[in-house]
Amino acid sequence: MLTSLALIFLVGLAMASICQKIRLPRIIGMLITGIVLGPFVLDMLDSSILGISSELRKMALVIILIKAGLALNISDLKKVGRPAILMSFLPAVAEIIAVVIFGPALLGVTRVEAAVIGAVLGAVSPAVVVPRMVDLMEKKYGTNKGIPQLILAGASLDDVLVIVLFSSFVSMAQGSGANVMEFVNIPISIVLGIAIGIVSGLFLAWFFETNYAHARHIRNSLKVIIIIGVAFLLMALELWLEGKVAISGLLAVMSMACSFQIKTVPEVTTRVSAKVGKLWLAAEIWLFVLVGAAVDIRYTLKAGLGAVALIFIALVFRSVGVWLCMLGTKLNNKERLFCVLSYLPKATVQAAIGSVPLSLGLPCGNIVLSVAVLSIIITAPLGAFAMDFSYKRLLTKDDMMI
Repeated sequence: MLTSLALIFLVGLAMASICQKIRLPRIIGMLITGIVLGPFVLDMLDSSILGISSELRKMALVIILIKAGLALNISDLKKVGRPAILMSFLPAVAEIIAVVIFGPALLGVTRVEAAVIGAVLGAVSPAVVVPRMVDLMEKKYGTNKGIPQLILAGASLDDVLVIVLFSSFVSMAQGSGANVMEFVNIPISIVLGIAIGIVSGLFLAWFFETNYAHARHIRNSLKVIIIIGVAFLLMALELWLEGKVAISGLLAVMSMACSFQIKTVPEVTTRVSAKVGKLWLAAEIWLFVLVGAAVDIRYTLKAGLGAVALIFIALVFRSVGVWLCMLGTKLNNKERLFCVLSYLPKATVQAAIGSVPLSLGLPCGNIVLSVAVLSIIITAPLGAFAMDFSYKRLLTKDDMMI
């Protein structure tokens, strides 16, 4: 395991640096590292690491969601309330509709199987999008109009809907029909996730303040450890209550960090956020390398041109959905284009659920996994590249505003 960890960090960091020097997003180097070192190419990563890969990816995602919550400005988020809600479902639904329409002709699958494929493709990747939106908030690009906050909120909610739809479509493909309660649970999971997160954040703020008032000052490093520990519990709570009560762990983590920073003095929030950012330097590497390791490159050869065409058609529908969400806002066309580009990348959700239909023995299992793998390879670098090289041209830096 130690050798695998060394390879993940050293090779992943080296490849990220090489990509950065040739003006490519760092994520591309990390994804390539994972694909090459993974079990489907050189097979140099220990099976014990791969066995807990999904858990390690969740841990990395928790770290960046905490940083996102600490950087999120509620007053800015209020400015983009309606578009954020629309962004949480309209682009994904538009993409699923596209796959249902064109999938049967391009891939030779049934409508229900096409719906399963569409649900796999429908989720935007928080692992790619969230770090970039946090970076934009720190650099003050587009924050005056709440653009990073809008994308951050929409991308966080987007996965909840898509995973529910995926479960329903898989049930239909198995012949057991859709479960109405799964759709009812969508708003329940959102509301409960936010509520539990807010309560947790307020408790942490009170706990740290109480200890400080009694001359039991808690170092910022310890505060970060406690916050991360509570965040892991919130993620675990989603699993503990699965099948009983629906809770979104991701929303709980981000709302916890957000409510904490509201109730805490700015100096403490700044120091805690800086320390979480240092953790992210390591977490980013293992997140994207392990996402790459989950990609079975062999399945891309089976997908064919039909799958490539379907992915790009779906992206067009998705982009139209994002543009519709922006109608009635004060964003100009450049800013709307940036929102479209930010919703292109797919990675973590596709890596997590792409193999589920195959493991369940569905006839469409191989083609679903093939399309999922291909979507990661195409859209993760494409979306990262588009965001990294367009934000200075499409967004306004706030300190330049008149």
